[in-house]
Amino acid sequence: MRVFPGGRIEVVVPPGTGMPAVERFVARHRDWAERRARELTLQAPAAGSRRPEQVRLALLDREWAVEYRHDGRRRAQWLDAGDGRLQLRLGSESEGEAGEALLKWLTALAGHHLSARLQHLGAELGIDYAQLQLRRQRTRWGSCSTRGTISLNVCLMFQRPEVVRYLMVHELCHRRHMNHSARFWRLVESFEPDWRALDAELLRGWRQVPAWVFT
Repeated sequence: MRVFPGGRIEVVVPPGTGMPAVERFVARHRDWAERRARELTLQAPAAGSRRPEQVRLALLDREWAVEYRHDGRRRAQWLDAGDGRLQLRLGSESEGEAGEALLKWLTALAGHHLSARLQHLGAELGIDYAQLQLRRQRTRWGSCSTRGTISLNVCLMFQRPEVVRYLMVHELCHRRHMNHSARFWRLVESFEPDWRALDAELLRGWRQVPAWVFT
């Protein structure tokens, strides 16, 4: 049993296990699951402004000072000055408009960097995939569909490169095994021997995601 931020619970069982057995297992461990959910709530990012003064992306090891300019534009725009400054040109002083502009910038950056890293890693491991989708979710870092579509959370931009590589290895290995069987984990370990420590760090990684991403 594994508890994720937001309350989602994942239970991995042997093939052929019936729902009554799963329900009994969950009932026996309900107290632990509830306690773990409370712990993850405490680890969640503290509420903050949708107009941060700085943004740091651990994946790129870069930090930007954010400047807000209000010039009456109908549509918010962003400009990465290339010198550690990010300029947001807004039509008003609305926090919602500022947050929307920041998310567009983050998504554009994620589209470029996550796509390039996944493509390179897939070639390195010799595992292909059909396409990449970017999402912004509170409980999942990534997923892989039976049709070969890999989805990655834009919040990975706030995680260390080693952690992001592990998550990508994890999803690419699902192209060989669409489960979390022993064979799946052996394949993951063949590509990333330190996967256990990285998996634990990824589970705590929501703490690195600033509140403006979801507010």
